[in-house]
Amino acid sequence: MKPSERRKARRLATQAIYQWQMTQDNVASIAEQFALEQETKGVDMDYFRDLLFGVSVHANELDSVFSSYLSRPLAELDMVDKAVLRLACYELTRREDVPYRVVINEAIELAKAFAAEDSHKFVNGVLDKVVKQLKK
Repeated sequence: MKPSERRKARRLATQAIYQWQMTQDNVASIAEQFALEQETKGVDMDYFRDLLFGVSVHANELDSVFSSYLSRPLAELDMVDKAVLRLACYELTRREDVPYRVVINEAIELAKAFAAEDSHKFVNGVLDKVVKQLKK
């Protein structure tokens, strides 16, 4: 598996998770829609599906992993930031094959690509605290 295929899967999954958060549509329908309508060449689609379905199934658990490190209530968190943090926490807690440094770097890049201007700093700070807690 090439890192670039997983990177593209994360980008697509972030967008799909965001759509799911906004619409609460069926996750399987969103996955199918993305597979048909988005550019999937060079995307690890199995990884994309794992991230999307994993985040949707474990959303409340994932929120509890990072919510205590937020500077505001979870309900006030920007939806893109929430999608990125949920995806990263899914990888940190469920994908032991991915080093935590890779997870954090990828989350920062996703925040730079999709979120508000300084969101990557916020995401980095939250995930640093999550990693320290998980390593205990």
